[in-house]
Amino acid sequence: MSQPSSPEGLATSSCPTADQLSAVNIVWVDIRALLPNTKEDLKLDFSEKVEESVISLLQQARDLLYGAGSLCSRSTRETCFQVSEIIIDYSWEKLNIGTWRDVDKDWRRVYSYGCLFKVLCMCSEESTIADTIRVCDMGLLMGASILDNILVRIINVLQKHLTYGKWSAEEDTKESQRKKIRNDHTTVPSIKSEEVIPRLHCPSLEHFRENYMIPQKPVILEGIVDHWPCMKKWSLDYLRQIAGCRTVPVEVGSRYTDEEWSQTLMIVNDFIDQYIMNKNSIGYLAQHQLFDQIPELKQDICIPDYCSLGEGEEDNITINAWFGPEGTISPLHQDPQQNFLVQVIGRKYIRLYSPQESENLYPHETQILHNTSQVDVEDPDLVKFPKFERAAFQACILTPGQNDTFYTNAEVNCNWASGRAKENGRSN
Repeated sequence: MSQPSSPEGLATSSCPTADQLSAVNIVWVDIRALLPNTKEDLKLDFSEKVEESVISLLQQARDLLYGAGSLCSRSTRETCFQVSEIIIDYSWEKLNIGTWRDVDKDWRRVYSYGCLFKVLCMCSEESTIADTIRVCDMGLLMGASILDNILVRIINVLQKHLTYGKWSAEEDTKESQRKKIRNDHTTVPSIKSEEVIPRLHCPSLEHFRENYMIPQKPVILEGIVDHWPCMKKWSLDYLRQIAGCRTVPVEVGSRYTDEEWSQTLMIVNDFIDQYIMNKNSIGYLAQHQLFDQIPELKQDICIPDYCSLGEGEEDNITINAWFGPEGTISPLHQDPQQNFLVQVIGRKYIRLYSPQESENLYPHETQILHNTSQVDVEDPDLVKFPKFERAAFQACILTPGQNDTFYTNAEVNCNWASGRAKENGRSN
């Protein structure tokens, strides 16, 4: 699987003014405080899969960082920057050999260290904070955690020095009008009574476990997330403020089974402008661990108590985000985990098939899509897939207005689910 292209290097800039140098010094002091005190504490331990020449480059960058005067000298910064670029470029090639699941974690760590050393060079001279954050995000997205997740901590420092723009009242009005227009033209599928997924209002843990979790029955839980801050705080403006300059993976196209579907990396502001505000194109921030990447957003949600009924510790719970415009579609597929789906903004139509219907759903025969049906649920080819017409299903429209939380049990024999966003929406 190919990965998005590597970001461009640091551009040279004119000499900074005294005020700019003062700002750079403040940022550098805050960032330097996050690093280990000595180079011996910044351990570079890798397996034999990482060549000695690469480890030598990492050691050279570390020595430049902790040498006399640190990165105060321009020539030292330039040398360290060049070394970090070599590390990033070489490890990038390693990340793009074969499928992502086969990439050795040590090479992801090497890539993160390359990004770290590059970021430190950028922080010690006049570079835009947004560009520096973008390099950190590349390390978070493509690399692995290093030095107690130092790239996240660096971003937290950088964002304190980042100046956010404000939307004007006119832009807010335009967004409200655009939402109203979309809502007025949104068609909602009718759901027959025998297809409706049952609803419960704040059931006890025991009742939920005995009647839904153990029997593996889907259910909509009402009223369990109405206290979440995101229900009141989240808007496009808020997401721009908190995450506008952050780099995220975006799926381009309405569904991942389409031939023209692709993936790219872009900042959240560009994603909103190109795919949320522009209704003529479809891009989807799908199944991304956004809350690990941007902890500020994680403060706006909570882990439902019902998750405590599952196996494992709370730290092992995976929290993903989906963010896309009207018309984004998740093809009929199986998930390997038990899931709670919360709709924060917008509406989502969900169709659910029992695992007993698998034979009627025609899973792909290829390994990469073995958990995905060949059938287009919205326009099935009944000549090619005649058994699909027999498959019984349940359905619902998940909304934030009633603070719905959708639960589906998805263990080894998991349910088949398909979803379509009916309006601009954010789910987690």
